[in-house]
Amino acid sequence: MPSIGEKITTLNASIPNKVCLVAISKTKPIADIMQAYEVGQRIFGENKVQELVQKHEEMPKDIQWHMVGHLQTNKVKYIAPFIDLIHSVDSLKLLKEISKQGKKLNRVIQCLLQIRVASEDTKFGLSMEEANEILRESENCSFVSIKGIMGMATFTDDEQQIKREFKSLKTAFDTFKKSSTTMNILSMGMSGDYKIAIEEGSNMVRIGSTIFGNRNY
Repeated sequence: MPSIGEKITTLNASIPNKVCLVAISKTKPIADIMQAYEVGQRIFGENKVQELVQKHEEMPKDIQWHMVGHLQTNKVKYIAPFIDLIHSVDSLKLLKEISKQGKKLNRVIQCLLQIRVASEDTKFGLSMEEANEILRESENCSFVSIKGIMGMATFTDDEQQIKREFKSLKTAFDTFKKSSTTMNILSMGMSGDYKIAIEEGSNMVRIGSTIFGNRNY
């Protein structure tokens, strides 16, 4: 059974240089995350604010922390001082709150707009129209920089459906990029579908169980 460090090393060797690997460390103990850190992994993703804050306090300060889960507006203030990238902006209200907290800290906070392409009802995310509106309004949010978009494909064995959904995310990304000078991140692809995501143009993948094993709950 390969170690966490070996899995990270193998994964990094198998994905193109232009693709950024976010190791999704949610529910995992610090000892596990440190194994990934020790082989050079510096970007980790969490989906719960409390756990994210605790890990940030206890772990090396050169780690770049990404918030990948649904973020409530009243929790933004806890991560605003240190977060490197928020993947999950799914409302104008949230974007305005992130900018407000950034202003208090005199810190521009990098964000991705979460676009909904999956067929499941449970996925958060914006329609193209909503995303366009947020992009227009974001010009009034001086302490936010929208760096790109994030999306999740439907959890299915149908590779053609996954491919179609990733294709539509790539099309959305290319469309938004035409009117934005800051957009350069397309975050799509997780443990089960990251290879398809990379083929379809992803340059940031979010991988958890392939590295750390199944989640601990």
